[in-house]
Amino acid sequence: MSTQRKVTIVVLVAGSVLLGSEFLFLRWYPNRAQRIAAALLKQLPYRNAMLNLQMQVASGIYGKVVNEANGVMIYRPKWFGKGPSLAITSQPNPTGASQFPDQEVTNLQTAGEKNHIPGYDCEHVLIAQRDAVLISQYDPQSRSTVITARIMAPDRIVQAVCNTGSKNPDVYSHACEESLQSIQLGGPPSKLSASDPAAQ
Repeated sequence: MSTQRKVTIVVLVAGSVLLGSEFLFLRWYPNRAQRIAAALLKQLPYRNAMLNLQMQVASGIYGKVVNEANGVMIYRPKWFGKGPSLAITSQPNPTGASQFPDQEVTNLQTAGEKNHIPGYDCEHVLIAQRDAVLISQYDPQSRSTVITARIMAPDRIVQAVCNTGSKNPDVYSHACEESLQSIQLGGPPSKLSASDPAAQ
């Protein structure tokens, strides 16, 4: 084989490698990250007869399901680091009220500033026509965010605690929020006041 022909083959191979690298890094890699995020956020149906609720759990969280005495733990095991998890518990509502007292909501909303809690946030919201609070707190030591939903119904108060784990906290924060806000409680309907800030 002549030297000129060898050089031509080397140039062609090098050009193919460069074109492949361009496709990999400029097109395939960004799309791969988007595909992974979309797969982790995909909503999967979940029902629990004991807790009398149904919801959609992000597939990135929905792994093992462990029923406990007063609730359930759903988590995705990881080989390294702490994986995402969702713990749901229920307790009787002693007052039978449909809404959290205003003072309790105010205390939760101002707890971060009063107690100097970094990365703390609290929102008064409606979740499937139930009065609720969403509390978010970042833990720098574990590099994870814990998002807690407290949902009030006339017969019970449900608490759902979602931990993002230490990997992909931004994606898992969305996964936690979407999962928590999909919770639907069975039982008697809530009687909500039109002046409830969560309903506005």
